[in-house]
Amino acid sequence: MRYGYFNDEHREYRITTPFTPIKWCNYVGTLAFGGIVDQTGGALICKGDPALNRISKYISQMPASDFKGTTLYIRWQKPDGTYEIYSPFFTPTLKDLDRYECQVGLSYSRFVSEYQGIRTEITVFVPRDGEVFLQDIVVENLGAARSIDVIPVVEFTHFDALKQLTNADWVPQTMTLKAHRQGDLCVLEQYAFMKRDTAVNYFTANRPVTSFDGDRKAFLGRHEYGSWQKPLSLEAPELNNSEPLRGDNIGALMLHLGELKTGDRQRVIVQLGQAASLNEAAPSIEKYRDEAAVDRAFAELGEFWQSYLSLLQVATPSDSFNTMVNIHNPRQCHTTKNWSRYLSLYQLGYGARGIGFRDSSQDLLGVMSHMPEEALELALKLLSMQKRNGSAMHQFNPLTMEGSQGDSLEEPDRPKYYGDDHLWIVYTMAAYIKETGDLSVLDRKVPFYDKDPQGRPLEEGSVWEHLVRAIEFTWSDRGRHGLPLLGFADWNDTVNLPKGAESLMVANQFGKAILELIPICDAYDKADFKAKIMGYYESMRSIVNDTAWDGAWYVRWFDHEGRKIGTAANQAGKIWVNGQSWPVISGFASEEKRDTALDSVYSLLNTKYGIKLSAPGYNGFDPVIGGVTTYPPGAKENGGIFLHANPWMMIAETMRGNGDRAFEYYNQINPAQKNDILDIFESEPYCYPQNILGNEHPQFGMGRNAWLSGTASWTYIAATQHILGIRPELDGLTIDPCLPKAWDRVTVERRFRGSVFSITILNPDQKMKGVTSLLVDGKKIEGNRIPLLPAGHYRVEAYIGR
Repeated sequence: MRYGYFNDEHREYRITTPFTPIKWCNYVGTLAFGGIVDQTGGALICKGDPALNRISKYISQMPASDFKGTTLYIRWQKPDGTYEIYSPFFTPTLKDLDRYECQVGLSYSRFVSEYQGIRTEITVFVPRDGEVFLQDIVVENLGAARSIDVIPVVEFTHFDALKQLTNADWVPQTMTLKAHRQGDLCVLEQYAFMKRDTAVNYFTANRPVTSFDGDRKAFLGRHEYGSWQKPLSLEAPELNNSEPLRGDNIGALMLHLGELKTGDRQRVIVQLGQAASLNEAAPSIEKYRDEAAVDRAFAELGEFWQSYLSLLQVATPSDSFNTMVNIHNPRQCHTTKNWSRYLSLYQLGYGARGIGFRDSSQDLLGVMSHMPEEALELALKLLSMQKRNGSAMHQFNPLTMEGSQGDSLEEPDRPKYYGDDHLWIVYTMAAYIKETGDLSVLDRKVPFYDKDPQGRPLEEGSVWEHLVRAIEFTWSDRGRHGLPLLGFADWNDTVNLPKGAESLMVANQFGKAILELIPICDAYDKADFKAKIMGYYESMRSIVNDTAWDGAWYVRWFDHEGRKIGTAANQAGKIWVNGQSWPVISGFASEEKRDTALDSVYSLLNTKYGIKLSAPGYNGFDPVIGGVTTYPPGAKENGGIFLHANPWMMIAETMRGNGDRAFEYYNQINPAQKNDILDIFESEPYCYPQNILGNEHPQFGMGRNAWLSGTASWTYIAATQHILGIRPELDGLTIDPCLPKAWDRVTVERRFRGSVFSITILNPDQKMKGVTSLLVDGKKIEGNRIPLLPAGHYRVEAYIGR
């Protein structure tokens, strides 16, 4: 069954039925102000902290048929005096629409629907320079003349999202709503009583409001035995003008459009926002009552995305590859950078995750080429979460800059740090320097996280010093085999072993971090440190190969007693994909071991829906191994297809030179490839989910936890820098594609350091890798790296084979 289609011309996915397998959503605005809009118009809007400053009440666990945060009712009076009432979003009235379409755009959603001759078009978005959620509503009468009413509704939440669910007495006692009228303007002001002097929510429209409701009980009617599907107050000519001092606060506005003859159209702008006071909000309220201002704001949003996406555009023989690389993958990277793991239908906010050190360090890789200065701003915040010993806090609240070690604090007999966190930021800073050429950033001073009793940092150091300490921490924090200690966990953070366990993932991360720093050492005049870390690299490479090779693949861990995990001798978890991709990425694996390990992944872990994280799955809880065993076999980290690990295998195969297999792996998890199997996949086809159930699970192929995943950035890196092979370096732009043999021609337009490079890759002999000739404006360049050139527009031809 098809649920929609891609419209690349408008950079949208168009959902054609409200009955998607699960809730599908889009993001509007940013963490500063914005949130989630689902496919039936429900919206979860917040400002700043999604856990501690929510505005609309959206409970994602409730059935799809329920009202969720916001909606819109339309009605007209029938000849018998009763009202025909429906929602153009379908939910919550659940009346079948004659037409329905949800256009999932770049930071906006547009809903187009028709019902009994009434056509509506509703565009929802947050202006780039504003902190208000706009609903731009156009109503057109296609049928006989009738008087139309529009009733937008929001249900407010207590600002503390968790307390809203856990304290049914205190929360309603604090919730207040008042109406303010001035001329034809009516603004509903809502706040929690203790925050009335610091934060008020407002709900208003640009047309006269004849009546309103602020009390859910009054709006639904009959002591709430009316329902969101059929609010009893809508059966009366006007609403109740309820202004609750306590209770369940909503905002409902009665907007009479008057009589619309056949072909008549009316437009309404509805605003939902938050400010310190209504006086502070007044300029924004007045601005967006003007339809022209709304049009300008929407155009500015489009201009931003046009500029953002134009940094890299491709044309390959694969339509789904083009769709993702040109539009939806970089958009998801942008969303994930902005929201980290802060707000989704699956995460509550800071109380659960906050900004993750490892998460955001990786997220920045996917946006570094597009927005390097904004990426650097967050990278420096991340560095301030690094401790003086070189390790890092696992997560932090960006508003208070308070860090924590997350789950590790809850396990008294486990280490209180994560073995991998601090190494990811090395890749992030190296990516920034390669994209911009800005070595001066290494001199920037950033405090370390350790503080005195007054909360002041005990020490600050240059960015370079932070990177040095990250390397030195891993080198000094090693176990019985000479491998880095696991800490509470490494990337696969649900394997939580007791103190003393060693991680092969961290060992290989360490090797890759050194490779990233070596060219920086050359450019930054750090010859002594370069010699030192090259010694570290060679030593760690020997240790990994001497201790961790299992005959056909690398083991994944040594536990606290020195036993192997990820060995053929294990009953479960015999082989782990990250144990095979990362020795290739780090350069530690010899060609023979590399090929053997990668082929083992293909034969033992690969499935038609993606590469499993491990196999076989654990089938029962094991308190020593930890969280991975809390899932059934085939789910999440326990033998599931954890998508984040798949692009590392794509990268490893391109380093091997196997473009066919790298692209096979790419296609297997490409959500745009799953548009015809959505009854199996279920997740949104326009963004990567976190995980897909593996083939040990009866629901094999089902995706979950969309949008906020490191899969987005790493798959974008795998596609653009390794399959297409367009990689920024300190001294130029490398052209090193590894393509499927069948691709005979690829074009890429890439902006880099003030220039535009129009690149054509030609593959007449159906090879996969190896640029034999590189021409820039018709002149041959030695090797496969375009040197730094004066700003301009350059034509590039790269030949694989002849």
